[in-house]
Amino acid sequence: MTETKPSFSLKSLSGDTHTFPGNGPHLVVFVKEDCETCNTAAPVVEALHKAYGEKLRVLMLGQSGDDNAALKERHGLTLPVLDDRSCKISFNWDIEIVPSVFWMDAHGRVKSHFEGFVREEWQTLSADLARSLDVAQAQIDWASLPAWRPGCGSKHLYPEIYDKLRASAEDSAIQARRIDIAPADDVIEFMFDQGFSDGLPLVPPTPERVLRMLEGTRRPAQDLVAIVPPNMGVATVEKIAINAVMAGCKPEYMPVIIAALEAVCTDAFNIHGVTATTMGAAPVIVVNGPIRDQIGMNKGLGALGSGNRANATIGRALRLIVGNVGGGKPGGVERSTLGNPMKYTMCFAENEERSPWPPLHVERGFKKEDSVVTVFAMTGGPVHIVDQESRKPEQVAGSIGLGLEGVFLPKLRNLPVDALLVVCPEHIDTLMSEGDYSKDRLRARIQAVTRRPLSEMVADDMSGAGIPMATAEKMGAGKLGTEVPKFAGPEYIHIVVAGSDAGKFSSAFHGWATGEIGSQSVSRKIDLG
Repeated sequence: MTETKPSFSLKSLSGDTHTFPGNGPHLVVFVKEDCETCNTAAPVVEALHKAYGEKLRVLMLGQSGDDNAALKERHGLTLPVLDDRSCKISFNWDIEIVPSVFWMDAHGRVKSHFEGFVREEWQTLSADLARSLDVAQAQIDWASLPAWRPGCGSKHLYPEIYDKLRASAEDSAIQARRIDIAPADDVIEFMFDQGFSDGLPLVPPTPERVLRMLEGTRRPAQDLVAIVPPNMGVATVEKIAINAVMAGCKPEYMPVIIAALEAVCTDAFNIHGVTATTMGAAPVIVVNGPIRDQIGMNKGLGALGSGNRANATIGRALRLIVGNVGGGKPGGVERSTLGNPMKYTMCFAENEERSPWPPLHVERGFKKEDSVVTVFAMTGGPVHIVDQESRKPEQVAGSIGLGLEGVFLPKLRNLPVDALLVVCPEHIDTLMSEGDYSKDRLRARIQAVTRRPLSEMVADDMSGAGIPMATAEKMGAGKLGTEVPKFAGPEYIHIVVAGSDAGKFSSAFHGWATGEIGSQSVSRKIDLG
C-alpha cells in the first residue's frame, strides 16, 4: 500500500492558510533556518516552485519560528513558507533529517521521499516532476551545487520538544486528567493548595516528565497495579509515574515503586490500618538484590538518613500514592496522634556484601540474584543501640537485646509485635570475632537477655500500663514469677545489615500491631522484565 501522510493546515509568513492535502500534487519540504544543508536546498526548491508552481503546490515547512523569515529573505523565496515552529507536523510526519522532501500525488500519497542533499536525487526529482507534469524542466545550475551534503537532525527530535509532542499526541500513554494552571499561578504553590503534597515541594508532573518516567517500566501505562485503600483508588502505572515524578524519582526507580505498592496493598500488610492508626505507623521499605546497585541505592554510610536520591524518593513516592490515589491524607483517614518522620519516606538497601548472613530476601525464600522489596509497618525508629565498649559476641548481642526493650514500652513483654533490627558492620565484626554467630543465635540471645518475670508487667503507681492489678491478683505469685522474653517469638525479630564500617551504632525500628489485627511484613519480587 502506498504511504500517506497526515493532513495539516498552517499559516504562511504572509498570513495565508495552506491546507494539505489540497488539489493536485504537492512538493512538501521540511527545513530549519540554521541548517547549512537546508540553505543549500532552499534555492533549488524555489527554482522548482517557479518552474512547476502552476501545476504543483510547493510548500516549505520551516521549523525555526521567527527565523523562518530570515531564511525566506536570504534566498528571496516566493514559495509559501509555512510556520511549523511547534514541530507538530514534523512529528506527525515522522521525519528525522532536514531537509526532508516529499513528492505527493493528488491523493496525498507519497511518490518520492529523500533527505539531505544528494545532487543526483534532486536532479532526478526535477526530471520526474517535469515529465509527470508535462512541462519544461527547471533550469538549475547543478554543477555549482555540491554532490553530497548531509542533512541536520529535525528540530522536533530535540528532547525538550519531542517529549512534549509525544505527550500531546493522540495515541499518547498519558490519559490522566490534565489540570490547566493560569499563567500567573505558581505551579509549586498550586500543588500545595490542591493538597497533592506531603508538606514538601513537589516536582510538577508535566506530560513530558511523566512519559519519561513511564520509560522506566515495560508495563503499559494503563495497566492496573493495585487498588489503594482507604478510598480504593485505582493505581495504574501512569498514576504511579505521576506521583513518582512529584516525589523526584528517576525512571529506573519505577519497578521498585511498583513492587512496593503491590506489597502494601495486600490484605496481609493492611495499608488502610497502617494509615489510619493513631499510633502513627508507616511503611519501611528494605530493598535487596542487584537492583540496589543498578539504581544507586545507599546501603552504607548514612543508609537510614538523607543524601541519597533513590532511598529518599522511592519511599516518598509510595507515600504520595497512598495519599493522592488512595486518599490516605493527614486529618482525613490518617489519624496519627503525633505522626513520625517515616511518613515522609523510609527506604534503604541492605548491605548484603558486608553481611555474613543470608540477606533478608533469601531468608524469605527468594534467590540471591532476585531483586526484592520488603515492607514493614513501623511506628518508631530508627532508634540507636549504642555499644562502643563490648569486645565479645555475647556482650554485643546482649546490648542489642537490651536496646530492643524499648519497643512499645520496656515494661511490656511477650509482645506479638515485629521489630526490624539494623546491625551495623562494626557490631557484625564483634559478633563474628570468635566464629560464626548466626541470626538465630542473635535472636535467641535477644530473647534471653530480655526475660523478665510477669510481675514486672503489672500496673503500679509508677506506670499504669501492663497487667491490670485485679488480673495479677487472680494469677497469683507463682504465675507472676514466670519469666517471659520481650517478644512472643524469635520470628518477630527481623534482621538486616546496613551502615558504614565506622561506628558501633546499630538501630531498630519498632513495629505496630503484628498479625491479622494489624500488619504483616510482605516481600515482593521486583519485575525487571
